[in-house]
Amino acid sequence: MVIQYFGEGGLRVQSGDVSLLLNPANNRLKADVVLKTLTLTNVAPPSDSEIVFPGEYETKGIEIQGWQVAAESNEKFTKTVYAVNWENIRFVFLGHISKPPEKDLLEEIGEPDVLVLPTGDSHFLSPADGAKLVKQLGPAMVIPAFYKSASELVKALGGKAEEEEKAVFKKKDLIAGKRRVVVLTPKG
Repeated sequence: MVIQYFGEGGLRVQSGDVSLLLNPANNRLKADVVLKTLTLTNVAPPSDSEIVFPGEYETKGIEIQGWQVAAESNEKFTKTVYAVNWENIRFVFLGHISKPPEKDLLEEIGEPDVLVLPTGDSHFLSPADGAKLVKQLGPAMVIPAFYKSASELVKALGGKAEEEEKAVFKKKDLIAGKRRVVVLTPKG
């Protein structure tokens, strides 16, 4: 697996020739599957490869389950968190949340191998809430998103992080109980 960060919460996860794009900032980036965690409620999905609402999906060997964040959604827009199972790796994309999810939703999400955590300013999780959530979910890898600076989150998680242009790993590299924080340098 290879993960690249494009800023503003945009990520590309790739394995071989198949790629998944999370929250692309524009239509310039292409992928086999696109997930959006914040969507206008009255918009129809533009294509079969774009997933914008809660539900269960399977495409290109990727199993996707999305849940609405009811406490943060309204009649204008829907916030969705996704759990993605791909090559025996469980990714959790928390998207645009600003508060920790309800206990019921956390139980549905389960234990991720890789957690993409929105943190940074007042529109997203505080570093303290992010660190608490990481401890609850217990991922092997944490990747901050939407950050201007990830230093406060890194400090709240114990002060160690790897800064990389891209994260490259296999399932065997994700060791339960041995958390790795990876701060990705925005590309492009």
